[in-house]
Amino acid sequence: MPKINFSDTETAFQYKSTPQLKQAYQLFKILSYPSLVNTGAIFAPVFVHFGGRYFIKKTIYKQFVGGETREECANTIHTLAQYHISSILDYSVEGEQNENNFDNCKNEIIQNILFSKDKAYIPFCVFKPTGMIRFTLFEKISANAPLSQKEREEWTRGKKRIFEVCQSAYENQQAIFIDAEESWIQRAIDDIADECMQTFNKQKCIVLNTFQLYRTDRLQFLKDSLYKAKQNHYLLGAKLVRGAYMEKERERAANKNYPSPIYPNKSATDKAYNDALYFCVQNIDNITLCAGTHNEESSQYLVDLMEQYKIEKNDTHIYFSQLLGMSDHISFNLAKYGYNVVKYVPYGPVKNVLPYLIRRAQENTSIQGQTGRELSLITQELNRRKKK
Repeated sequence: MPKINFSDTETAFQYKSTPQLKQAYQLFKILSYPSLVNTGAIFAPVFVHFGGRYFIKKTIYKQFVGGETREECANTIHTLAQYHISSILDYSVEGEQNENNFDNCKNEIIQNILFSKDKAYIPFCVFKPTGMIRFTLFEKISANAPLSQKEREEWTRGKKRIFEVCQSAYENQQAIFIDAEESWIQRAIDDIADECMQTFNKQKCIVLNTFQLYRTDRLQFLKDSLYKAKQNHYLLGAKLVRGAYMEKERERAANKNYPSPIYPNKSATDKAYNDALYFCVQNIDNITLCAGTHNEESSQYLVDLMEQYKIEKNDTHIYFSQLLGMSDHISFNLAKYGYNVVKYVPYGPVKNVLPYLIRRAQENTSIQGQTGRELSLITQELNRRKKK
């Protein structure tokens, strides 16, 4: 079976100049200090408000974000395409509170669909549900709490926005991800995702739901989702991730005195993730799979499964995905061998993208070994270039 050399830093960083690599090293060095990251997360909004926008844009924003507009992302998208890596335009505005912003988000995602539809190197678009429906309304729906007449009308409008986005994706044959969010609002999101898949995934997988495998119930939910899809004669779209809200999930569970929905350790999460990959590959005729992972072992495991089940490297039922600015050693080395690889390319105004940037920073400090691995690979490549 093919073994991918994820330590091939020449391939991983071929698109970065030495000054760019040195800047990335400095950033990941800062991210290796959790206390600095947590303090920064608290004060970043104030810092931006009082003139820190330029500094953030030249540092963490530059590493993890494609630009303020989709047009500003063009250079990043073009560069990735040169190395056979596709892009996902990700309007990274979330947690909005008013109807005008929700409508603007809907319109922005539809424009992304129209922008991407004829571009082979942008195979997916994506949206966060809280960009189009109020978080606390998702929370009430997920908890089966009673709604006022005004809230029922608001919910109807919110669902209509999401269906309009998925309808546009269907009409333009542009696949779209529905991102996952916190567990206490996820049930309502899953219900909408199921409705959209049942409506639009009859002949081709247009809508993909996101499954967070650090949750103890998600592997079974994935299996149940496929059963439901088969029963109702539609294709399942599954983007598999580990999850990005671990501390928040555990803290809320402790504060509200209910069992944490998150696995107690990394090894249990890794097993669930790999079991989900296995399940999807076994059922690949009925599933379109996007493996969103920064984990080398899971990436190699999926490569091995594809070989075992005689699935072509470029089969459009299977994609590997990483975030812009992270795990280039996985993305570029997989692409080098002909696998389908996509990078999330977030964009949006600095102020609006702050929640996303804060999550990326915290994720790098919380994922065991993530920042250390990034630093060691950058150091390895800088040393290799010195010796040339």
